[in-house]
Amino acid sequence: MALFGGAAATLSARILPSATKASLSLSSSSSFECLRYSPRISNLFLNQRRVSEVRVSSRGYGSISAVASDPDQLKNAREDIKDLLKTKFSHPILIRLGWHDAGTYNKNIEEWPQRGGANGSLRFEVEQKHAANAGLVNALKLLQPIKDKYSDVTYADLFQLASATAVEEAGGPKIPMKYGRVDVTSPEQCPEEGRLPDAGPPSPADHLRQVFYRMGLNDKEIVALSGAHTLGRSRPDRSGWGKPETKYTKDGPGAPGGQSWTAQWLKFDNTYFKDIKEKRDEDLLVLPTDAALFEDPSFKVYAEKYAEDQEAFFKDYAEAHAKLSNLGAKFDPSEGIVIDGSPNA
Repeated sequence: MALFGGAAATLSARILPSATKASLSLSSSSSFECLRYSPRISNLFLNQRRVSEVRVSSRGYGSISAVASDPDQLKNAREDIKDLLKTKFSHPILIRLGWHDAGTYNKNIEEWPQRGGANGSLRFEVEQKHAANAGLVNALKLLQPIKDKYSDVTYADLFQLASATAVEEAGGPKIPMKYGRVDVTSPEQCPEEGRLPDAGPPSPADHLRQVFYRMGLNDKEIVALSGAHTLGRSRPDRSGWGKPETKYTKDGPGAPGGQSWTAQWLKFDNTYFKDIKEKRDEDLLVLPTDAALFEDPSFKVYAEKYAEDQEAFFKDYAEAHAKLSNLGAKFDPSEGIVIDGSPNA
């Protein structure tokens, strides 16, 4: 799971086709080409239910709204995501989905949605075809039945809810999340390709800074977020990185194969930093952007700290993940929605 960039590592679980809903039309010629919609009633109050109009085309399916998500449906969707994780082991790819939807943010562009960020645009086929997003259609296939069930949850919120829940369910820290992100409405609002980082650029540290600084993130946050590579695998047939299989991945779970960054690649901890530092196992993946964390003097300060202190890593990761999940988002209500008393959301 290369959370950002060209190493499009994915969870390789078998994907069950989502059921055809009465209000939806599914076509094999398109993947998640969601349509424009017209909200009829705005969310004037936090708990006010809303009504949205769904338009269906033979080219795809979707039910979307440009107002805040319903708090109760968010809570229920989270429980369904937890159940999904128990059977599909999809923690890595769901984290990557949330990151790639948010990671297109450009702090130098003020207008929404031109600035990119967490706005649900990754549900559109044109953005799924970006090289850095290879394989993420599988994450959308996993989440679409949940979106169908909870139509009053925006795609932007669902992606970030799934990402944070996956971290927590894998043993990671509690993420101080807020919700209420508004969805973009058409493929024309997707960002251009090239805003996500590569895994093997000529100057890895400089490249990471160029991309993450554009988002408004700093060196500490770059290193902390990189620690999420403790989860997942990279597949050479999709990204060009990693081995076809290793002793850690040949038996799954999910579809076997790929190369992981850690031996227990469905457990969220600080092992990623320890393994990169020690470089003792050839079956574990180290990308150029991973190695840069211990080669660049500024990055190394944080990488060394996280290798020794998991509590410090968890604290900084939770803060960085929450910040990333909010990048570029337009919230309705403007202060967002907190569904479980998350601290400092």
